[in-house]
Amino acid sequence: MSEVLNVKYNGNPCYDIVFDTSFDELSKRIEELGFKNRKFAIITDSNVEPLYADTVVKTVEAISSKVIVYAIPAGEENKNLSEIQKIYKVLIENKFDRHDLIIALGGGVVGDMAGYTAATYLRGIAFVQIPTTLLAQTDSSIGGKTGVDFDGYKNMVGAFYMPSLVYMNIKVLDTLSGEQFASGFAEVMKHGLIKDSDFYIWLIENMYEIQERDPEILIKMVKKSCDIKRAVVEKDPTEKGDRALLNYGHTIGHAIEKYKNFTLSHGECVALGAVAAAFISWKRQLLSMEEYYEIRDMFVPFGLPISETDIDADEVIKLMHSDKKADGNTIKFVLLKKVGKAVLDSTVTDDEARAAIKEITWSEDFE
Repeated sequence: MSEVLNVKYNGNPCYDIVFDTSFDELSKRIEELGFKNRKFAIITDSNVEPLYADTVVKTVEAISSKVIVYAIPAGEENKNLSEIQKIYKVLIENKFDRHDLIIALGGGVVGDMAGYTAATYLRGIAFVQIPTTLLAQTDSSIGGKTGVDFDGYKNMVGAFYMPSLVYMNIKVLDTLSGEQFASGFAEVMKHGLIKDSDFYIWLIENMYEIQERDPEILIKMVKKSCDIKRAVVEKDPTEKGDRALLNYGHTIGHAIEKYKNFTLSHGECVALGAVAAAFISWKRQLLSMEEYYEIRDMFVPFGLPISETDIDADEVIKLMHSDKKADGNTIKFVLLKKVGKAVLDSTVTDDEARAAIKEITWSEDFE
């Protein structure tokens, strides 16, 4: 039996997040939204298409007039406007109109690109998110952020555009590599650190079940993580205030991701950024030394790094200043007052950031 969370927008019910262990209820959920006998475009990528595209097509074709599948090449390097234009062309050639539906089947890149296509094609058509990675299930599929990278800068072009439904089949997580699973877990850990200390403790207590991907534990974990994000985005849907707390670990993390030319996963960079932000919080006496080291060390058993080789602190700081989250010359940081309590801060200096980056830069004498 599936479980459901409803996400509100401006105080009104907007879309459901469905948690299940199969695709069995997908067609029913889509039909309930009024999409019967309409054309469906399943946007996926070259990794996910051979795993799940046929299953989803068979699930929804009974309620649709036509189903097409378009697979973009997998990888962050393909998250660009050139690939979006190719999707537009496919939709136009198949005569999609405003009453038809886009289905995003894949990880965060697919969700962001399909969502941005939906937001801009014919000035907006409906779309459904079917996230297939832990990162997408617990983070990018929720809250309506869509977009693409531009000239190597992450998510520089985009729109806030809400899905009509988010459908999560937890069993798809079984096919993730250890690296992909760990990458998504960085966002799960982040949610506990910024908003819910009890959830953070629960994650640690259920460490082995999470690593073994116990389906009952994973549904609890994903649902709770989504509930934390839901509460934040409902309060601040377009990131004017508290939603920026979700960027914990991302200020330095995004800059490292670009500096390393995307050779590290997003989650690995978020983990490094989270450790750096906790380090700044400790140095500002918001956290005790013991709290800092516990936060740092808890990423390790979940397969996430707390240090990385060959990081040029000055170059990373330059990239931080060019990030879309920068406000003029001011960098917005999210710091921790304690586990479960994050605060926004615009006073972190380049020297403080440099010290934090050096803290996470591994060297022969690193201890």
